[in-house]
Amino acid sequence: MTIISPTMSHPQAENQGSEPAPTSPPMRVAIIGAGRGGMALLDMLHQISRIQIVGITDQNPSAPGLTRAQELHVPVYDRVTDLITHQGLNLVIDVTGDPAMGSVLREEVPAGADVVNGQTARLLWLLVQHESTLQTQLLHAEKLAGIGSFAAGIAHDMNNPLQLILGLAENLTDEMDLEAVHLQAHDIIEAVKRTTAICRDLTSYSRRASLRQDCLIGVSGKLDEALKIARYAVALQDIEIRKLYQPDVVVKGNPDELLHVFVNLITNAVQAMDHHGTLTLEANAMADATQIRVSDTGSGIPPELLGRIFEPFFTTKPPGKGTGLGLYNIKNVIHHMNGTIGVDSQIGRGSTFTLTFPGERNTQS
Repeated sequence: MTIISPTMSHPQAENQGSEPAPTSPPMRVAIIGAGRGGMALLDMLHQISRIQIVGITDQNPSAPGLTRAQELHVPVYDRVTDLITHQGLNLVIDVTGDPAMGSVLREEVPAGADVVNGQTARLLWLLVQHESTLQTQLLHAEKLAGIGSFAAGIAHDMNNPLQLILGLAENLTDEMDLEAVHLQAHDIIEAVKRTTAICRDLTSYSRRASLRQDCLIGVSGKLDEALKIARYAVALQDIEIRKLYQPDVVVKGNPDELLHVFVNLITNAVQAMDHHGTLTLEANAMADATQIRVSDTGSGIPPELLGRIFEPFFTTKPPGKGTGLGLYNIKNVIHHMNGTIGVDSQIGRGSTFTLTFPGERNTQS
């Protein structure tokens, strides 16, 4: 395995999105209420390309949904009337639970715009919560299913130190030289530490994503951690790895989920090269965005399949070799982090997956 690690990357190539452009105007939606319900709706609707959230409002200036809206670059309104009279509005969703809001909406909402409130809005919130739970469960199930493909690599990496421990322990039964005993005991301790590190890496990867708040994540460190995990699933011995990291590149999100994204993209890239080729990992911070690229020199993706690779349960792998959820889960994680994912692929030359996130301060917390 060859590794090349310059600190700066090559100039950025244009990111090509995988989703087709909509053929009709998006639905324009306003959200009234920025508590838990409003924030849940905001997160879900923001991921749907055919919906444009024109704004959100709440009487409480410290409501969590208002902060989330600012992160998503969704306009925040001080007054309900300013929001619901927005030109071209199609739908108003009221999740305040305030009966008095109903009369305001009946008087102020322009003709042609529909209103969802009361029990209907509560039902919508419950559906959003259910959808969020299902996505979390799918992500964890797909992660655990992938652990099965690690079996051969895990067995190999654990067998070597275990055999060393066995051999040294057998030697110690007849060893009389105290200095030799100390040396062999030291070797046993180091072998146990290597085995423990393997278990720690796998336990960390297989756990459910933490519920802690999103934080700033060092991209280069997380990519290197993903390489350590991916080697259990795919052989990296004959892969040239090029690391093109700008220093101190960070993104905001869940570290466990981002690790899963990187492991999947790296594993897919190596498999596409049939374990021989060049894997390039790039991390670059620009003025208003952060881009991460995972590139391979593999077989490429046929053009007719590019529009389907992010669909749930779609896979080009043989039966039993893939769940069809990997790229689908990746897309959901990236969208939750306010980012986008695109792919550029050429048959016989390889593929590049580009993740684009809002720019963050290049200092890790």
